[in-house]
Amino acid sequence: MSDATQSLDLLAINTIRFLAVDAVQKANSGHPGLPLGAAPMAYALWTRYLRHNPRNPQWRNRDRFVLSAGHGSMLLYALLHLTGYDLSLEQIKQFRQWGSLTPGHPESHLTPGVETTTGPLGQGFANAVGMALAEAFLAATFNRPDYPVVDHYTYVLASDGDLMEGVASEAASLAGHLKLGKLIVLYDDNKVMLSAPTQAAFSEDVIGRFDAYGWQTLVVEDGNDLETISQAIEHATQDTTRPTLIAVRTIIGYGSPNKAGTFKAHGEPLGVEEVKLTKKALGWDPESDFLIPGHVLEHFRAAVDHGGRYEHEWTGMFAEWAQKYPDLAKQWDAAFSGVLPEGWDQNLPVYPLGTKPIATRDANGEALNAIAAHLPTFMGGDADLSSSTKTQIKGTELFSSENRTGRNVQFGIREHAMGSIINGMALHGGIIKPYTATFMTFADYMRPPMRLAAIMEIAPIFIFTHDSIGVGEDGPTHQPVEQLAALRAIPHLTVF
Repeated sequence: MSDATQSLDLLAINTIRFLAVDAVQKANSGHPGLPLGAAPMAYALWTRYLRHNPRNPQWRNRDRFVLSAGHGSMLLYALLHLTGYDLSLEQIKQFRQWGSLTPGHPESHLTPGVETTTGPLGQGFANAVGMALAEAFLAATFNRPDYPVVDHYTYVLASDGDLMEGVASEAASLAGHLKLGKLIVLYDDNKVMLSAPTQAAFSEDVIGRFDAYGWQTLVVEDGNDLETISQAIEHATQDTTRPTLIAVRTIIGYGSPNKAGTFKAHGEPLGVEEVKLTKKALGWDPESDFLIPGHVLEHFRAAVDHGGRYEHEWTGMFAEWAQKYPDLAKQWDAAFSGVLPEGWDQNLPVYPLGTKPIATRDANGEALNAIAAHLPTFMGGDADLSSSTKTQIKGTELFSSENRTGRNVQFGIREHAMGSIINGMALHGGIIKPYTATFMTFADYMRPPMRLAAIMEIAPIFIFTHDSIGVGEDGPTHQPVEQLAALRAIPHLTVF
């Protein structure tokens, strides 16, 4: 490989590509196709736009990046290692091995820099909607003139498979309705599924669909065109009146002479000989393994200095804000620490024995409102059932595109997205115990995000009313029978 024949950008992109390819090949398991095709857009985002600090992955005002297409995890791990997160090259070499920090699909509680656990397609997309919703609410709550202490974007890399999933459709519809303009989705439009071209099952006009949702839609025809990709991201960041979908036309398995553009590049190693041919085709040393040119690593590690500067500037502004608004600062500390303030439970209702019976949903609603009075960032919503579930917070309005401080979220009839969105709100931080509510029989529509919440060890609250077969008038469709046992079967999910 002659460094002189390749630009630094291209060298950096190919470094991402072949870290991923080599890791998948060594593991003899994984998905090399997405990293090969999507590396340019990820590189453009991470080196030119993403505000993050590799030395402090929990910096409050960082941009969030969600790899909704979790099967392409080696793309993310390569970026995390190269930009200076605490993820060593040895961990890259241990991809998909027991006990490593590089599992087959990203896990937020395990790997530094991973914002959410993804793998079940569409979940990351909906989590990102929750993060963007949390950002909008917290910005309206805490920001003051000249002090934008909450001011970040949420970026997503999504696949064809993500956009086929119903949960992504539900979440995208709500995001457009709420005009969550700091949500930007990079769509890896490679038209290939795991076992066939997308045309076998997916022929809709995705751009038209997102236009109808109220999103801004942009198209990049060449997934290797860094400048056009960058211009699209720049354009997206300048229009915060609506979320943005950037469809980037890519070639899955780009560079592979015999597998590029086919499903054979999707979900299995390329093979030893094909790896060599791919490296040769892209001007890489075909005999190398896990090669990172020194000046490429230096280029990527600039993220450490940039991130430190971003956080330092923010910290200075935050200190001034805290001094000027001490009550808000106390509220901030409570919100982000998750520590409940003293006296949070002092007004909880008490029902002595012998008093008039009260429905559990009414009692729950009274308790919820007693708690909400002491927790200004306690918020949640329901699937258009607040009049039945009694879970509306009194004294506040709906969260909407016109009112970002409302603490009641109307999720609409979108139970699956509702669960995934509050997971994103919980992961974002600052929202104390986000909650959802619906009838218990509809827990079946919410099982995937509940399971993922348990896996991630986060603590949103899932409220289910009408939890008895005594809901007779509505018939068997609304009578929960097996749901309780199914929920109790989920490890780490507390059910009571």
